[in-house]
Amino acid sequence: MRTIRTLLVTTLVSMLAVTPSVFAQERHAVNPSALAQTVTDQVAKQDADRATIHEALSRPEVRELAAKSGVNLDRMQASIDTLSGPQLAQVASAAQQVNQAFVGGASTVVISTTTIIIALLVVILIVVAAN
Repeated sequence: MRTIRTLLVTTLVSMLAVTPSVFAQERHAVNPSALAQTVTDQVAKQDADRATIHEALSRPEVRELAAKSGVNLDRMQASIDTLSGPQLAQVASAAQQVNQAFVGGASTVVISTTTIIIALLVVILIVVAAN
């Protein structure tokens, strides 16, 4: 009986000693450099989206319309950096429309541009209020 116990303990100890070296050879499902690149790309996209929003909010036309509407743009500017995910993408899309409306130095605000600006401000207010 003692011999069987010794043999069993020796076998178990041997198996435990070999196990870590076997798992050390395990491969990752995703290449770590590909994962790091994906994260870097996502952060760069979010930074670009935030820059687009800040650009739209810094336009004189947007500032003027916000002042007339009683919207505090400084508070909005500060809250943009806290946005992420779908909310950031939604606000950036609206901001992109505002920025495109003024491409080429257009300085007149027409009804459609005013509507786009108001939509941007409303979207930002809703997103900020939800956070």
